[in-house]
Amino acid sequence: MLDGLYLGLSAAISPFNILMVFIGCFLGTFIGMLPGLGPMSIIAIMIPIALQLGDPASALILLSGVYYGAIFGGSTSSILINAPGVAGTVASSFDGYPMARAGMAGKALTIAAISSFAGGTIGALLLMIFAPVLSSVAKLFWSAEYFALMVLGLTAIAAFAGRGKVLKALMMTVFGVMLATVGESALHNAARFTLGIMDLQSGIYFVTLVMGLFALPEAIFLVLDRRRSDAMENNNKIENLRISRDEAREIAPVIGRQSVLGFLVGVLPGAGATMASFLGYGIERNLAPAGEREKFGKGSIRGLAAPETANNAACTGSFVPMLTLGIPGSGTTAILLGALVALSVTPGPRLMEDQPEVFWAVIISMYLGNVVLLILNLPLIPYIAKLLTVPRFYLIPFVVFFSLIGAYIGQNNPTELLIMIALGCMATVLRFGGFPLPPLIIGFILGGMLEDNLGRAMRNANGLDFIWERPMTLGILLLALVLLVYPVWRDRIKARA
Repeated sequence: MLDGLYLGLSAAISPFNILMVFIGCFLGTFIGMLPGLGPMSIIAIMIPIALQLGDPASALILLSGVYYGAIFGGSTSSILINAPGVAGTVASSFDGYPMARAGMAGKALTIAAISSFAGGTIGALLLMIFAPVLSSVAKLFWSAEYFALMVLGLTAIAAFAGRGKVLKALMMTVFGVMLATVGESALHNAARFTLGIMDLQSGIYFVTLVMGLFALPEAIFLVLDRRRSDAMENNNKIENLRISRDEAREIAPVIGRQSVLGFLVGVLPGAGATMASFLGYGIERNLAPAGEREKFGKGSIRGLAAPETANNAACTGSFVPMLTLGIPGSGTTAILLGALVALSVTPGPRLMEDQPEVFWAVIISMYLGNVVLLILNLPLIPYIAKLLTVPRFYLIPFVVFFSLIGAYIGQNNPTELLIMIALGCMATVLRFGGFPLPPLIIGFILGGMLEDNLGRAMRNANGLDFIWERPMTLGILLLALVLLVYPVWRDRIKARA
């Protein structure tokens, strides 16, 4: 291990590779800030450039910097304009955007920057120490365990349901799973629920859904409620960029817990930063005292620090299955896996022995990348937060324009624009009815993985017998049941009291 660290350090601190870290983090940060443009798009575009570098370590360092830079910067658009373009930063908007509307945009961005740095740094240290061990743990998870893990992720809907709204949250979760079934299944080639529309055979694009649910309704609400728009204009003063000592003490244990949780979730192939952020948010809400729990969704610093820490730690953890098993831990690492193969690097258990300089250089560059990201973002926070001073009649068209562009370039399909507009109108009606939208996102993201892993598990066993035959699967499902029932039971006890 020490020899590998020396090789990785000597490779990562070369002037050229440090430049690659800086370029990757810089591009990733600003690409992540743009609503609708995520790390997968820019990584796919930059693969030909990375291949020209020749050195596999330099190429992977550049692409990795873009990856966690985009996750780091993706929280900015979520916090400032409620338009998350990266799936892993959706949960950051639940409390970050209310803080921005309350005139604490600078503080929200500071908390996001510190939490992201801490989560990424701790994740890099855990990756360096536990990668060989965790690679063997990941082998224990088969389709049955992944199905149970998806169910566990869906139980996070209890964290987004206010008092008396658990049924509405469940309805939104089921609706999200239904939307995820549109198009061809990974198990079958037959198209489903496409209404005869050829453009829906590939399913609904995630960016189209998230822009329709978050960005467009916000623009519509500002247009419909001029008094709210004026109030927001008056509250958009850029001040209070620092966090107090008490606030730092409050989020410190949150950062510690979610760094470990996010990393462990990221290690599991197919889980990724999105599930880690939602699970982190839900767990912290359930762990918070009664008074603090009521602040979640209204501008809680714990509710912002938890997903920001978890998603950055999960990004680091997702490299464990990719580097040690050759299994992508997320959609973005799947693209990185393709880049490794194109560079004649074979990821797997022998990577640490055959090409240790590549493995350890990437790990060292992750720590350097988090330092670079912190240096880049903290001085820029006052300037980034000034986005809120832009008059709303300028900002709303800008948000709508990038939302439309993000939905279109992902599929190069004008039908996506119509779908996004329809989803935006539907989300506006749902918000008037008091239906929470985050459970719909959770159901959509996890629905496809839930279906695929359930089908594989049933084929490998005799129907649903895999639930009883695999103790780990049964244990995860029982934990999911507890997480789902506990908030309902707690609310009923409070109501009786």
